[in-house]
Amino acid sequence: MLLVHPVHEVLRQLPLLVGAIVLGSATGNPMWAVAALAVTVGLGLARWFTTTYRIEPDEVQLRTGVLQRKMLSVPRNRIRSVQTDARLLHRLLGLTVLRVSTGQEAKGDGAFELDAVDVGEVPRLRALLLARSPAPAGVAAPAPGTLLARWQPSWLRYSPLSLSGLLMILAAIGVASQAGAGEALQRSNVGQAGLEAAERFGAAATVTVVAVAVLVASVLLAVLRSLVTYGNLVLKREPGTAGADGAEAGVLYLQRGLLRVREYTYDMRRLRGGTLRQPLLVRAFGGARLDAVMTGVNGAGESSLLLPSCPAATAEAVLAGLVDDPEVVSGPVIAHGSAAARRRWTRALVLPVLAGVVLAVVASTVGTPLGLWLLWAVVTAAAAALAADRVGSLGHRVSTGWLVTRSGSLERRRDCIATAGIIGWTVRQTLMQRRAGVATLVAATAAGTKRYEVIDVPAGQAWVIAAQASSWVADSIWAVR
Repeated sequence: MLLVHPVHEVLRQLPLLVGAIVLGSATGNPMWAVAALAVTVGLGLARWFTTTYRIEPDEVQLRTGVLQRKMLSVPRNRIRSVQTDARLLHRLLGLTVLRVSTGQEAKGDGAFELDAVDVGEVPRLRALLLARSPAPAGVAAPAPGTLLARWQPSWLRYSPLSLSGLLMILAAIGVASQAGAGEALQRSNVGQAGLEAAERFGAAATVTVVAVAVLVASVLLAVLRSLVTYGNLVLKREPGTAGADGAEAGVLYLQRGLLRVREYTYDMRRLRGGTLRQPLLVRAFGGARLDAVMTGVNGAGESSLLLPSCPAATAEAVLAGLVDDPEVVSGPVIAHGSAAARRRWTRALVLPVLAGVVLAVVASTVGTPLGLWLLWAVVTAAAAALAADRVGSLGHRVSTGWLVTRSGSLERRRDCIATAGIIGWTVRQTLMQRRAGVATLVAATAAGTKRYEVIDVPAGQAWVIAAQASSWVADSIWAVR
């Protein structure tokens, strides 16, 4: 730990150190850089001597600070998940970072983070923090649980279907241009040779070669990122500790990463369902991503991710095992009727139709190239296919204890929400929805993204669906009537 903290402090204060080096070079006194490095290392060492934590029966306390002492206290009954994050240096030294999440977004000084903890202490601390009563000091790691999924190399085939590689390239180009690397490259021999080659081969060939090179690089970067981030992923359901009522609460254990290993432990008592996400290209190749819908865990992003893009059958099987009802995950949904379908067709085709009218007017006066008509035909066909797919995706289902809502085409998502966790309903209608006789039903919950929409249901059926999912809604409607 006395090595980890100084190294991370140096990396954190790197801009300050660079400024000290520049100042030392300008003044001819290198002691500025030496002094800045010594102070940074000293702060890193001081973190170890000034950081302590205590686990009380009803709360967990963390005391930190060198010049200004701070104490962070977290009630134990508010702990929703325990995460560990081991970077390469941590792993070499047998350490990890342990984070406690209460469901509220906390950053900086507000985050409860123990850096660094001996790996051997993690099972005891995890069991202790997720328990509702203090555990003995000698508690061992939980018994092996049920394996739900394990990462497979074949999952890498879905990586190039995302834009992550291209975004990494664009970000690198942006940083390089801000640093002035573009002008330096133009003046260099490599840049001059590239310009001469472009003039020799022509603009079309140059653009083609650059596009192919960018495509290949983006594919390789996307595959490499997926391998490093999700390699060795293991998802298990393990027995938990006894709660205050004496019942045993299971936990969901997730580990992923090659160089930087991250572990997540979720209290199964907080699980309220899951979301299957299928971007268009991933869905075309039979893939899906699985997110947890859980109180205390953000419903979008890496914190809720259980499975990255993988075969849809794998994601559906895992979610079916978590909710204990396969029909909720893969059963048919109820379509929302002709009005909802017309809205999707109208929104998809209104611009292509207007563009076709403009092209026809222009063609009757000055004429239009055949290429424009071909482009218009391709765009119109794509819009029609998108509308048909959105109509087929839209639907809902109310099963015993579960609300299922499905929508989207560019990213189709199927949300499976436990009705016991729904705490409120809202029926919302825009002006165009009122004219079409449809409404959007919004289920509010403390889990996941906090709100899940049943889009464009017939207006007269909105409260009926809510009453089917939550009996207290039916009682409220009857009381009003």
